[in-house]
Amino acid sequence: MNIKATLNTFRLRLVVLFFLFHESGTAQEFIYRELPDDPYLPVNRLTVATSPAYRSQSTNFFAIQVNTDEAGQNMLGDAANEPSIAIDPTDPNRMVIGWRQFDTTASNFRQAGYAYTTDGGESWTYPGNIESGIFRSDPVLEADASGRFYYSSLTLDGSDILMDVFRSTGDGTWDEGVFANGGDKQWMTIDRTSGPGEGHIYSTWSQAFSTCAPGYFNRSVDRGESYENCITIGNRVISFGTLVVGPDGELYMGGVEGDQVLVGLSTNANQASEAVVWDRVSSVNLLGRRKRGRNGQDPNPGGLLGQTWVAVNQSDGPERGHVYLLSSVERTNNEDPLDVMFSRSVNGGVNWSTGIRINDDPTNRAWQWFGTMSVAPNGRIDAVWLDTRDDLEGFDSALYYSFSEDDGLTWSDNERLSESFDPHLGWPQQNKMGDYFDMISDNDHAHLAWAGTFNGEQDVYYGRITPNPAVTNVSNISVNPVWLQASPNPFTGSTTLDYRLDKKAAVRIEILDYSGKQIAVLFDGPRSAGEHQEGWTGTHHQNAGIFFYRFLVDGRLRQAGKLVYLP
Repeated sequence: MNIKATLNTFRLRLVVLFFLFHESGTAQEFIYRELPDDPYLPVNRLTVATSPAYRSQSTNFFAIQVNTDEAGQNMLGDAANEPSIAIDPTDPNRMVIGWRQFDTTASNFRQAGYAYTTDGGESWTYPGNIESGIFRSDPVLEADASGRFYYSSLTLDGSDILMDVFRSTGDGTWDEGVFANGGDKQWMTIDRTSGPGEGHIYSTWSQAFSTCAPGYFNRSVDRGESYENCITIGNRVISFGTLVVGPDGELYMGGVEGDQVLVGLSTNANQASEAVVWDRVSSVNLLGRRKRGRNGQDPNPGGLLGQTWVAVNQSDGPERGHVYLLSSVERTNNEDPLDVMFSRSVNGGVNWSTGIRINDDPTNRAWQWFGTMSVAPNGRIDAVWLDTRDDLEGFDSALYYSFSEDDGLTWSDNERLSESFDPHLGWPQQNKMGDYFDMISDNDHAHLAWAGTFNGEQDVYYGRITPNPAVTNVSNISVNPVWLQASPNPFTGSTTLDYRLDKKAAVRIEILDYSGKQIAVLFDGPRSAGEHQEGWTGTHHQNAGIFFYRFLVDGRLRQAGKLVYLP
């Protein structure tokens, strides 16, 4: 091994030890890294067993699965998570979503998956991964003012953790990618103003896992042809956050340093001839601290429970230039495990309001995780998160939404958008659903890239939210209108599937083996509203192992899950 390789390996080991003890206190609690612990296992998509893809529509929310095969079917046995979305500002019907693609849950080897749409999200095409068989993670997508798409992707070069940025016109093809320095937990934004910084690309990442430590920020001033050397932000170490460009080309970076939430500002990053200078770094009091998974005692034990989102009001009203910050945090002034907290600055990030809670659940026992924010051109602030308020004894989560039309002073009553799902299903040899969702707002909708396990495995979805200011206390999906639970599970011999309907409906309950082959139909016919149950004796069909159930109501998949039959 040469001297450079030896130093790189030593540096990586020091970084891992730093994170083990600095973030968790003990080496047994948590290891946070993006490394290929498992080998690449090639999978032929043409021969993978399939099931119907997830699609759902309600009054204010449309959701469709995007990681599907050529026929639009769900591929059994894979996993997809940690999605990011980009929209062409010149043609909003053109969108791209990228994600961490695991071709099989038997390996945590991940690749750069993506899908695109040309019809406003009604249908999606998943051509495959950007580089098949190449380890890639942490996708972040953006579009420039001309409608060109950019895909930032983490990868490895020996022991160096770095990132490449790929470019595309959104037709399913990408260039060879440009080395962009970088490291783990990167984020990226692009200046779409008409000022001198138009087209500038700004990136940040974790200083601890970086190819150019101690630097953790850089930019491109030539539309991604090349990237400048890495720099620090003064003497601060800001991580796990996002970037946003303000209406006058000013650049904000939000993140955390230990338990502190910070926002940095640069007013000269848009000047290509000048070295980037950070005017100031301000502290934000969200009445809590960022929290990451621990030991399976939370919804996402192997990953983040939310990152720090910073956004700017781009409207022409009096709120123009106001800066907003949102994050899921562990409160320091109550016993709530996690709340979605919001703060704003009306003077360019100099001073910040004390955090206010957006989730309106009446207890302090629910997890509000993966809090995500975006701001529409008219100034409406949208917020989504995953919420366990409907399963206080467990971690089953539903997607919730709230919005503000008065600069974040007041928020709409929380709206439940989705059915609940078990986030612990379909783990691809790592105990998490990634680390974030991503959202972009226009004046009429919020466009969300998110993940769930409605098929009994981790999949990525596009969601289109339509705010309805005229409706309060709205929930177009009642609390658990339909649900199914298997007990015992795991089981020996037999198990019982209990389920409930909120109205008379046609019900079908299927049992599938691990390959996706249907081996039993427990019930297929009409059922009245109320509670019902079906039994399944595993020995009647197969040897012990892992099986799946599918619960369809009126022809639509409402729930799927895993059954573990013990010998």
